[in-house]
Amino acid sequence: MHDFFARMIDAFRPAEGPPPRRLLAFFRWCLSGAWPGLTLAAVASALGGIADVGSAVLLGWVVDAVVSTPVDRIWAEQGGLILGFVAFFLLIRPAIFGLSTASSSVIIGPNILPLVLSRLHRWTMGHAVTFFDNDFAGRIAQKQMQTARAVTDVATEFVNVVAFALASVIGSAAFLVSVDGWGALALMVWLGSYVLLIRFFLPRIRTRSASRASARAMVTGQVVDTITNIKTVKLFAHAEHEDRAALGAMAGFRERALDFGRVSTWFRLSLMTIAGALPVILVGGAILLWRQGLATAGDIAAAGAIAMRLAQMTGWVSMALMGVWGSIGEVEDGMKTLAPPHALTDAPDAVALGRVAGRIDFDHVDFAYGRAEGGITDLDLHVAPGEKLGIVGASGAGKSTMVSLLLRLYDVESGAVRVDGHDVRAVTQESLRRNIAMVTQETAMFNRSARENILYGRPDATEAEIVAAARAAEAHEFILTLRDHMGRTGYDAHLGERGVKLSGGQRQRIALARALLKDAPILVLDEATSALDSEVEAQVQDALHRAMRGKTVMAIAHRLSTIAELDRIVVLEAGRIVEQGSHAELLALNGTYARYWNRQSGGFLGTEDDTAEDATEAAE
Repeated sequence: MHDFFARMIDAFRPAEGPPPRRLLAFFRWCLSGAWPGLTLAAVASALGGIADVGSAVLLGWVVDAVVSTPVDRIWAEQGGLILGFVAFFLLIRPAIFGLSTASSSVIIGPNILPLVLSRLHRWTMGHAVTFFDNDFAGRIAQKQMQTARAVTDVATEFVNVVAFALASVIGSAAFLVSVDGWGALALMVWLGSYVLLIRFFLPRIRTRSASRASARAMVTGQVVDTITNIKTVKLFAHAEHEDRAALGAMAGFRERALDFGRVSTWFRLSLMTIAGALPVILVGGAILLWRQGLATAGDIAAAGAIAMRLAQMTGWVSMALMGVWGSIGEVEDGMKTLAPPHALTDAPDAVALGRVAGRIDFDHVDFAYGRAEGGITDLDLHVAPGEKLGIVGASGAGKSTMVSLLLRLYDVESGAVRVDGHDVRAVTQESLRRNIAMVTQETAMFNRSARENILYGRPDATEAEIVAAARAAEAHEFILTLRDHMGRTGYDAHLGERGVKLSGGQRQRIALARALLKDAPILVLDEATSALDSEVEAQVQDALHRAMRGKTVMAIAHRLSTIAELDRIVVLEAGRIVEQGSHAELLALNGTYARYWNRQSGGFLGTEDDTAEDATEAAE
């Protein structure tokens, strides 16, 4: 039975389409596919509410039976009622509440949160890099978890509380009608007053809850940002500065939490007052009817039991509704962050690229990140399959922008970038990036094992292929010496968040191994050896030359010695190509590249300011 309940909701079923930005539609998107399970759980909860009313009615029947039947004839005349009473409380009622608990604990609890969270996470991963550049990583993660938890809480409370309460109220009204219509009318009047109270307070709770959730996420974002950059904090001795920033965020959260607490207090006080009126109304009315001969002692007992139960339930339901409205506020807050449409999407008719030959064309490309200047301007560049191209330029010249456009991390503002003649906007992003392996200056490492980090290049690779890639990247020997805090060693050792347990050179060698394992036809190297010492760099350069065979290569470098042997070198200034040719041809031009080459001390290219200063000196 438990297995049947557990399978009623597919916890990882993908959602259809993008998340809507209207609240009810967003809930439907989050919970689509889960409705059969939620319906069963709601029915089970409603049966529990009816069973509660049934308990009071049965109690009244038993009281009437005892009062009206001589003691020596109780079993003869009321034995069936007594046995039914016992069976209801020992068998039927436990079975109903057991079903309700199982449906809540097995159908809803383990399935709704992962269902919603997986959908939000998939959608978030589809956002363009600008989405992540413009926010805290910790805040985005907090919003995902907050929203998934809040949707789960709303679904759970509606099933466990609202369905139960509605069934209890309807059952209670039916019983009171059977005694006297005035009791049912009194219940309806009281219920109307209760609804008005709810309508007054819950929107205020919802608004303050959304503000509190937003402030909480800012605290998380601030703290995570500090922890992520803890080495920089310590190196610049800015612990006090970061503490003030965190305390500022916490103070904002405290104010929002106090706002929420004030309205919650008044809501609770008002609620207890109106809840206390119900037993007075129902029991008092039943006693008046009894004195007029219109009700029995059992009716008084049943009315009293129902009144007390509804009064207790009023507090429970109201607090649950306050939680629901608070959760709805959190969902609205999370929806604003997570549900915006993707800024960079595949075209409806996008095709999947197979393995390409490696031709790359930049056809009169302009891109300035939406600004009036910066980026690249009228870039016209054509790279033949298998050609090894070096890219040189001072900081801000547009080198990394070229690579970002090739990978379609951004869309060009005019012109086109093509791979094997295909406009990158006309192919799927996943298939495009499968054809490109990249090693950057700031290497990305997961807090996973060395094996998993290398395997990221090609998840179906064998152990032998992993080791071969690590050997080719000069990483195998140091990997064997790794040991993490859990005692895992070698390829099983975890590297810490962002690879903090490794040196810069070690991180780059693992990144090289990952790129080598991917074996894509296009290889992009963005300062791929900048963190290596001279001896290791010489070894890795040999590995890179082997890896370049048969591939189209785009290599960005400040250390010009690393690209001197490439087929062609282009020199960028302010987003434009100012020179191109082989190393020897560019030196013969005695232009910008030659000046870079002659100026290098230790093999590094100077900054734009240095270059401008040299040009001024040369003019003088």
